[in-house]
Amino acid sequence: MPAPPIRLPSLDALLAFDAIARTGSFEAAAAELALSASAVAKRVAGLEERLGEPLLLRQPPKALALTPAGHEYLPQVRQVLALLQAMPLHQRISTRRERLRVSATPTFARQLLVPALPGFAALHPHIELELTLSVPLLAEGDAGADLEIRHGAVPDEIAPAQVLLRDRLTPLAAPALLAAHAPLREPADLLALPLLRTPLQPWAPWLRAAGLADAPEPDAGPRLVDLGLVLAAALAGQGVALARLSLARHELAEGRLVQPFALTVPAERSYGLVCHRPGPATQAFADWLHAHCRALELACLAENSSAAA
Repeated sequence: MPAPPIRLPSLDALLAFDAIARTGSFEAAAAELALSASAVAKRVAGLEERLGEPLLLRQPPKALALTPAGHEYLPQVRQVLALLQAMPLHQRISTRRERLRVSATPTFARQLLVPALPGFAALHPHIELELTLSVPLLAEGDAGADLEIRHGAVPDEIAPAQVLLRDRLTPLAAPALLAAHAPLREPADLLALPLLRTPLQPWAPWLRAAGLADAPEPDAGPRLVDLGLVLAAALAGQGVALARLSLARHELAEGRLVQPFALTVPAERSYGLVCHRPGPATQAFADWLHAHCRALELACLAENSSAAA
C-alpha cells in the first residue's frame, strides 16, 4: 500500500519564518515582506500547526526567540530557500515596464531622435517608449501623449514648454545644383537659384543678415509644410534650402549637401518640449533629451566653425 503523500508547508510560511528569525519580531518581518504583522504571525502559526512543533518562543515584550525545534528547522529552511533562489528561471528579473508616449514632429523624430534612441533604451530599459508623429502646423497637437516635441510657438494655456534646441540656419544645396549654375561668390548670387519655401521657416532672417533685406520671399515652386520635405527637395537638386544645421548634419558630413556661405543666423522658431503628464519616466526622458540636444547643439557649432575656417 503506497504511503500517504507528504503535506508540504507553503513557501510563504517558510519565508515568514526565515524573516522572523532574521529580524526578531513580527513587525520587522512584516515590513520586509510588505505584509501586516498579523498576516506574518498567522503564516508561522500555520507552519507550526503543520509541523506539530512550536518554532518560536512568544514572550512579549521581549523579542521573539527560537525554540530548540526552531533552531533545528531554520538551517534546513534556509537551505531550501537558497536552492530555490539559485534556479536560473527564478533569477530572471521580471520588472514591469512603464510605457511612455512621446509625440514629435516628423523631421525632428527621423533626423535627431530615432538615431539616438538606443542610448535612452540602454539607460532606461524599464521604460517602454512609444513614439508617434505629429502634423506640422497642427495647433492642438497630440492630447494622448505624455510628452510632446513641438516646433515653434507653444500655447501658454497647454503647459510650460522647455526649449530643446537653439538652432542656426544656413542655405544648403546639392552639389549637382550648384555645378549647374554660375559660381556663387556673394550672397546676392543665391537669388539666381530656385529657393525652396516653407511656412515653417521664411528666408527673411538670413537674407537680412546677408545684406539682402529687400529681397522678396520665394513665391515659386511647391510650398513644403515640413522641414524634412525641404531637405528632401534640396537633396534632389530642386532648389536651395534654408536649413537647420542640426537636421542636415549627416548630409553635410557625407557631402550630399553643401553650405555655399559660412553665414548662419539663429532660428527664430525653436523645438520645445511640452509635458502633459509628469512622472518618473517623463522626467527621465526629458532629462535625457535635453542632454542629447545640448550635445547636438555644441557639435553643430563646432562643425560649422571648422567648415568656416
